[in-house]
Amino acid sequence: MSTTRPYPPGDRGPEPSGASGASEGGVPATGASGGGAAVSSGGRQVRRLRFDGESGVVPLARDFTRQALYAWGWLPAATADQRAAAEDVLLVVSELVTNACLHAEGPDELWITCDNKVIRLEVSDKGTGQPAPRTPHRAGRPGGHGMFIVQRLCLDWGVVRAPGVAGKTVWAELGAPA
Repeated sequence: MSTTRPYPPGDRGPEPSGASGASEGGVPATGASGGGAAVSSGGRQVRRLRFDGESGVVPLARDFTRQALYAWGWLPAATADQRAAAEDVLLVVSELVTNACLHAEGPDELWITCDNKVIRLEVSDKGTGQPAPRTPHRAGRPGGHGMFIVQRLCLDWGVVRAPGVAGKTVWAELGAPA
């Protein structure tokens, strides 16, 4: 089941002002064409990708995430379990970004945060809808599987809305490979 909390577990705190263009730690955020921003603080790695005016955002998000997984040592995977964990992260990124494309006006940003135990994915958009797994889930029918997949693969997931700001951030957390 999805959860909605003002500040979910592992949250990095209030979002920086969109006007400042800064990511966590004051590092300037860059657009997708600039490769995104990377921040490291106390064993926690953070990457941010802005989608301003980009096309092909799902493959762009997957490539950006794959690069982060290589940088953080998730890839290349030494075992089948590690490979499966990395593939799960890429699948969840695809589902969250696809949902923003289908049910909002497309994604605004992708944040990826990794510590030794958990990787957290956050996709922000300007949509007003509330994502939820389709109930009842019908495996044989086309479409409607995205949030069901997220729910099944993740430790937890939810939606954060900032008061007075249009849109939302859908977040999901997955366990790091053993």
